[in-house]
Amino acid sequence: MSITGLALVLAAAVCHATWNFYVKRINGGPELIWLFSVVAVLLYLPLAVWIVVTQKPDFSFWPMVFIIGTIVLHLGYFLLLQTGYRHGDLSLVYPVARSTGPLLSTGFAVLFLGEVITLQMAAGALLIIFGVLMLTGGIRFGARQIGASLAFGLGAGLFIGSYTAWDTYAVSVLLVPPLLLDYASNLGRVVVLAPIALKRRSLVVQHWTHHRTGVLIIAVLSPLAYILVLYALTFTPVAFVAPTREVSVLLTVLAGSLLLGEGQLRQRLGWAVVIFAGMSILVTA
Repeated sequence: MSITGLALVLAAAVCHATWNFYVKRINGGPELIWLFSVVAVLLYLPLAVWIVVTQKPDFSFWPMVFIIGTIVLHLGYFLLLQTGYRHGDLSLVYPVARSTGPLLSTGFAVLFLGEVITLQMAAGALLIIFGVLMLTGGIRFGARQIGASLAFGLGAGLFIGSYTAWDTYAVSVLLVPPLLLDYASNLGRVVVLAPIALKRRSLVVQHWTHHRTGVLIIAVLSPLAYILVLYALTFTPVAFVAPTREVSVLLTVLAGSLLLGEGQLRQRLGWAVVIFAGMSILVTA
């Protein structure tokens, strides 16, 4: 894995962990996601227009198909995950989704993108995924809704794997600019979540009034985190990027322990060592 690719993915992980920290602190729902998506669409509009004018991207049939597909896949992931959190157990849904997503995206890359996986790459990726699984609590079969939780977690992981491979093809083969691809995804969220935001407009106003700085940070870093990943995918195989970006989960969990007082710091640092060992094996492959 190149130094540039690693730097982009690690920078994306920091952005991802930061915006998730603010989402956790604000403690909003779909109305918050709609709000920061609207702000992101407005903030990134000049850049999107600049890319269209200067790069003159191809908006023919297949690039448009993949842009629309990206919107659908990311919305499907978001809606399924939110439903899973409502009807399943967080301790099952989240770790299953975050651990199966990279496995599936790597598998899709081998099957559909022609990537080749070495034994060292596979060992590093599996070690990272195992560390993330245990860091987030492991699969707790004492949960109340085991069947539903596993189903939602696997479904969300399938979406993660699908949109990672899909977006990789869009930016690396069809040459869709990464910023435009993510911009379209944000715009799609704004449209789909608009009815919910309208019903909860008092909460939208409340979030903007009391958490404006946090909303702005999320609106900047949420798109940036994935744009950096997409740029890395233009020249770095999915098998490297997908597991390495799971470092964001590590940073988010550690931020919860250190900044939000969620505890279990010693145990989480132990699994952090496992994740970093896996990343070291992967990036030197």
